[in-house]
Amino acid sequence: MTCLETFQTYALRSLGIGERLLPKADITVCEQVVLIGSGLIWNIYFAALALFAGFFLATALAVAKNSRLWIIRKPAEWFIFVFRGSPLFIQFFLAYEAFVLLPKAGIDFNLFGIDFTATTRWLTRAWLGATIVLFLNTSAYAGEIFYGALRNVPKGDLEAADAYGLTGWHRFRRIVWPTMLRLAWPGYTNEAIFLFHATTLVFFSGFPAWRQMGDALYYAKYFADKTFNPFVPYPIVAGYFVLMSLTIITVFGLINRRLNRHLPQASRQKIRLRLNLIR
Repeated sequence: MTCLETFQTYALRSLGIGERLLPKADITVCEQVVLIGSGLIWNIYFAALALFAGFFLATALAVAKNSRLWIIRKPAEWFIFVFRGSPLFIQFFLAYEAFVLLPKAGIDFNLFGIDFTATTRWLTRAWLGATIVLFLNTSAYAGEIFYGALRNVPKGDLEAADAYGLTGWHRFRRIVWPTMLRLAWPGYTNEAIFLFHATTLVFFSGFPAWRQMGDALYYAKYFADKTFNPFVPYPIVAGYFVLMSLTIITVFGLINRRLNRHLPQASRQKIRLRLNLIR
């Protein structure tokens, strides 16, 4: 089988399209590259969905934590503290236990308006259950980033808004929110990169892959077990993640340039890659 035929056969296998049987003998590097790249689609899905939804929740958390009313501020503070203070892998484990064991034990509960019962088995699948955990985790981290930026909005900008008669929602939308994003964007970019890297933990969590169509690490482990050579599939995974990190830096850099378009060139803060070795 040529490399082109391999691509046509396995490129979309992780989505259930193409050949179902995985190669078991005479495994080539091309097959490993194509199938690991196919699994990467799920990593991109986890990160993109969690990041998109988490952006809005993070903004709400930052505003709530900055509120003067304790009944609004305290829940936001505790939410951020719990999800930033506990390991992400433990959050995966606890969420899976909550989604599976509690309903089986006859303990039904409600979270964010969703009733969790023994019939909600779809919450135990990685495509949704793991995404919910990543969404909550990145919301907490991004919320703290946005809160720090919100606290550092220049007073001159707020005074200018008052001078123009901007109050309430108009003041927040036109002055506070854009400035907050401009200040927080470099840190938020690093959070987006880490979130994408954190999607590899889904493979080790209790959330099963749907019909064994897993992520990049799922296929990497398969090839490492079949070939007894981990020094080919795992570097391929690392290479894919490096390329995706560069893509995130490029896209977020363009957004950062848009946010800072009104500033002189020398005053614009550039985005730099700062990896978090420990979280």
